[in-house]
Order: sequence, then C-alpha cells, then structure tokens
Amino acid sequence: MKMDHSHHPEKSTSMGREHGAMPRGMGHGTGPADHHAHMVANFKKRFWISLVTTLPILGLSPVIQGFLGFKGTLRFTGDGYILFVLSSFVFFYGGYPFLKGIVAELKVLRPGMMTLIALAITTAFVYSSAVVLGLEGEVFFWELATLIDIMLLGHWIEMKSVMGASRALEELARLMPSEAHKLQSDGTVTDVPLEELKVADKILIKPGEKIPADGEVIEGESSADEAMLTGESKPVAKKAGGKVIGGSINGEGSLTVEVQKTGRDSYLSQVINLVKQAQESKSRTQDLSNRAALWLTLIALGAGSLTLFLWLVVAGKDFAFSLERMVTVMVIACPHALGLAVPLVVAISTALSAKNGLLIRNRAAFERARKIQAIIFDKTGTLTEGRFGVTDTLVFENGGDERELLQLAASVEAHSEHPIAKGIVASGSGPIFPVKEFKAIPGRGAEGRINGREVKVVSPGYLRELKMEIKDARIEQLSSQGKTVVFVLVDGKLAGALALTDIIRPESRKAISLLKKMGIQCMMLTGDNRLVAKWVAGELGLDDYFAEILPQEKSEKVKEVQSRGLVVAMTGDGINDAPALAQADVGIAIGAGTDVAIESADIILVKSNPLDAVAILGLARATYKKMAQNLAWATGYNAFAIPLAAGVLYKYGIILSPAIGAVLMSLSTVIVAVNARFLKVKQN
Repeated sequence: MKMDHSHHPEKSTSMGREHGAMPRGMGHGTGPADHHAHMVANFKKRFWISLVTTLPILGLSPVIQGFLGFKGTLRFTGDGYILFVLSSFVFFYGGYPFLKGIVAELKVLRPGMMTLIALAITTAFVYSSAVVLGLEGEVFFWELATLIDIMLLGHWIEMKSVMGASRALEELARLMPSEAHKLQSDGTVTDVPLEELKVADKILIKPGEKIPADGEVIEGESSADEAMLTGESKPVAKKAGGKVIGGSINGEGSLTVEVQKTGRDSYLSQVINLVKQAQESKSRTQDLSNRAALWLTLIALGAGSLTLFLWLVVAGKDFAFSLERMVTVMVIACPHALGLAVPLVVAISTALSAKNGLLIRNRAAFERARKIQAIIFDKTGTLTEGRFGVTDTLVFENGGDERELLQLAASVEAHSEHPIAKGIVASGSGPIFPVKEFKAIPGRGAEGRINGREVKVVSPGYLRELKMEIKDARIEQLSSQGKTVVFVLVDGKLAGALALTDIIRPESRKAISLLKKMGIQCMMLTGDNRLVAKWVAGELGLDDYFAEILPQEKSEKVKEVQSRGLVVAMTGDGINDAPALAQADVGIAIGAGTDVAIESADIILVKSNPLDAVAILGLARATYKKMAQNLAWATGYNAFAIPLAAGVLYKYGIILSPAIGAVLMSLSTVIVAVNARFLKVKQN
C-alpha cells in the first residue's frame, strides 16, 4: 500500500559529480565516492532492518487486522505498548535520514519532499503515541512504518543509480599501462612504474602494447590505433619524427619513443579534466515532484494548522476531536500519490527500458530527454561499426574476377593483425588459400606466395616507391569519399584494388529518418577526416556534421550547438566522446564502447543499436506524459480530499476518520500506480 518516493535532498543528487582517480603518474583524486558508497549501504541496512521490524507492527495493528478480517484475534494485554516500542524504533532508526533531511532543508529555507515526509511520519508517530497513552483515536503505527520502509527503499535504489558518474575518471585511469619499458644509457631495457617516467626518457613499445606516455618516435615504424582517443578510425602510421599519444595502442611494429609529456601535461590527463569540468557544470535543477512537494508542504502545514484552529477555537470542539481532524488532513496530504506520480513512472520506465537494453543511469537527465531538439552522434562505433570492410572491388586488365581478387588479398592478409587486413579478411566470402613465405612490409602492406604466384597487398605509397602510375578515375572517386584504397599485385603486375571504409550500421539510416520525423535535428561529430565525414553524412541524410574534431573540440561543439538554443543529446562510445557526453544535456553511450564513455553517460544503449536512441527518446516523451497525468490526478485528489478531511461537510454528517483518510490515500496511489503500468517501450 505504501509507494516509492525515490527522492532525496538536492545535496544527495549532486553526489554523482565527484572527482575520480587520476591515471597513474597524473596525480590522484580524493573525491568522496567512498563516502557516497557508505551512504548507499547505510540506506540499504536501514531498509532491511526496518522492514523486518514492520512485520510484527502490521500484525499487531487493529486497522490491518480489520483489513484482513481477523480483528481482535491477535489482541493481548500490553500489545499496544509493544506496538509503540517497535514503531518508536522504526521511527527513530528508519526515519532518521528524513528527520535529518528536514533539518537540512529548513536550514536553507527550501522545504521539499524530505520536509513533507518528516512531517507525515512525525505527525503519525506523535498522534499514535498519544493514543497509546490515553488519547481517544486510532493508532497509525502501520502507516508510519510502511511509509518509512518505502522511503528508505526508494532512496537506496536512487542513490545507487547516481554512484556511477563518480567512476568515470577512474575508468580513464585504466587506459594507461602500469609499467613502461625504459631504455637505459647502456642499452638495456628495464620495466619501471609509469610514475618514474620523466621528460626525455626513452622507452620501448612492443607490438600490440599500450603506449605509456605522449612522445616522439625516434626509431622504428608501425601504426597506432588512436580511435578511442581521437576518433580517427584508420590506424595512424608512425615512424621517426611522428607523435604518439599515451593510452593508444601500438600496432604491428616496435617503436622507440622519447617521452615529451607526463602527468597532468599529457593528452589523456587533459581529456580527464574536460570530463571533470563538464560533469561538475551539469544542471542540478529539482524535478517535478520535488517542486510539487514544496507546494504540498505549504498546503499541508497551512491546512493542518487552520483545521486545528477552526475546530478548537472557532467551533469550540474538544482538543482530541480537533487533533484528529488535523491528523486526518496531514495523513491525506502525505506525499503518497503525489510523490509516487513521478518516481513510480520513472521506476517503471527504467525497468522497461532495461529489459529492452536501454539503461537509465541519471533520472533527471532522462526526464530532460523529452525536450531534446538535436542529437549529435559520434561516427566511429556509433553510426558506423568501428571496423573496416571492403565496399568496392576494382579489377584491372587481366586481373581475373572480383571474387578471386578478394580471395587472394584475404588469404595474404589472414596472416596480419593490421585492422585493414582484418577488414579484408572479414569481407572475403571464399576459402582462404594456403600462403607460403608470408612477410609483412612495414607501413606498406604484406606479401606471400599462393599456388606459386607472388601476391602483394600494398598501400598507394608502395606503388609510388615503385613508380607505378595508376590512371583510373574510379580510384580518384573512391579516394574523394575518404575511403582507404589498397592495391593487389600478382607476380609484380597490378591486378586490382580494394576500397575500404568504416562500415555504416544498417540501422543508422532508419534511426536518422525516425528522429527527423520526431522533429529532432541529427548531427555527427568525428575525429575522422572531412572526406569520410562528408560521405557518411550524405549517406545518412544528416542535418550537419563536424569533422577532424579533437576531444576538447568535441565538447566545445556540443556547447556551440547548445548556444543555438537547442536542447542537445550526445551519443557516442569512445573515450574521446566522454567530455562531450558529459557536456550534453543528455549523454547516451553505446554499450559496446569503452567503459569511460559508459560511465560519463546518462543513458546506455546496451545493444549498440542507433535505433535504441530513437526508442529511449520516445520513451522519455511517453514517460513525461504519464508523469503529467499522474501529477494532475494526485494534485486533484489532494484538492478534493484535504477539505473533506478538514471537515467542510461536517454539518451534513460527512466526516472522515484518519482510517478512511488512509484508505482514500491508498486508493489514490493505486490509481496512479495502475496508470503508470500502462507505460510501454515502443520498439522500432
């Protein structure tokens, strides 16, 4: 019968904006995440202990016995005092956070839900205690206990949901390896903790390892996967004189790097600071039910006091009768239906969305999602699959057919770990031929012998070195679309070419179309080059796109779109998206992305499907409609029930006892709950 009022003071709602740990070698955060976790555990403990104590309270309560049809069968001498003792424990132990909350709210002159909860439980406790001690009336210890239980449960669940935001920076810290291979002056290599690295130190980075610091390549040739940091979908070639970024992943070759930046000067540390700033600058406005609670608090206090005064002083009734009228008003004014109007709808929408792979982490942001006017998508891994695939196969004179050409290339590249090689292999449809004498051509491609033929899959740069000219308009057209073009040589002759690009997700086109029908502008942010961005934007019909954007520029671009007066959602999966996700009015992370993007987001799309962005925004709009309906009912109910409880129809013989008031209150909550249950997730 008691419903969930999952609200806590504004002070609590800001707990998700804490400082996390900095990466190794970058200093250390000392945020109160542990304190917040302790508070969550405290609510959990208070809830379970209070719930267990509530069971005998329900059994001993005459009203509950009457509801269940065995009134009087559990009565015995002294049962009222046992009920009083158990209820006193629940009031002081379970109700402590709310009693403390009213003090905090009144200190800053901002009464809200905590004030109303504290008033309701205090009124019920004081009145029921007075009845036990001899005052005529009925005890409401069951009302007190169950209300406290539900309040504790709601706070416990909600506080758990805001903990994740404080972990975002800790996830960033995990990008960095714990040690680096430091080259000593005598040529030996020693593994040292990251904290010991200094500017001008020389480090060795082996194939496949994370790069431990920002620096300049002084020896070796390789490629680096920087997609998680810069959004660049293609591996970035690295050779002497090139720059590397700490946290990116080295490719197929070994590199010797001179350290140029460590600690707080590093690229990753700057990204961390951007995330921190964006998190701390998020809006902390109260939600609908908290604002409604303020007005209901004032109404309840005014109506209760006025009721007592009118019956006691004006009507000349005795104190017991006048007090009962006041208590009935306070019980009916208790924020069951009103407090439930918003939290229950959100709780149901959260559960529904979770079943459909849409995880809501930040309730306030989810409520804002109904107002979204523009949605900005990251490209790599969000609108696209984040992996290369062959989109075009060109066969030159005497090069055979397309299928055979792709098979030859895939057979050679099957022995390589390069992302482009993996894309060619994944795009092949036929069997892989046995390859002999396989050899990687660093920074240029790979070669091997297949059935006695020498097959090479190489970059345009390799052809330029051999001074082989290609005059084919199709190659220029593919390059103008930003696609990566590699060439296949068979026995030294040019047999054909393969064009690869980051594959657009099949769902992206439908998602963009549906969002535009909802009146939402669709944009794209990417660290990728302008040609690729233009091609993807054209394929999907986007309203706007921003290319070659670095992480710090991504959050600035979100601010720029916000400055147009638009409410903005950001959808991304990479670490480079974290500042933008935190800056946006609503941050939506693709669940298959990195942990830090998820920790910086308000909503997570577990299935990595852009159509889920449509579903979550549609659900946010439907949720708000349900909230509005429930708030209209709850406020209308109070407008009708409070005067009735005060006794305006007393002269007609109509008077509500506190018990009837409780039943009406319960009926109101049932109506609100049933209405909330009709909420649906519209899957596209």
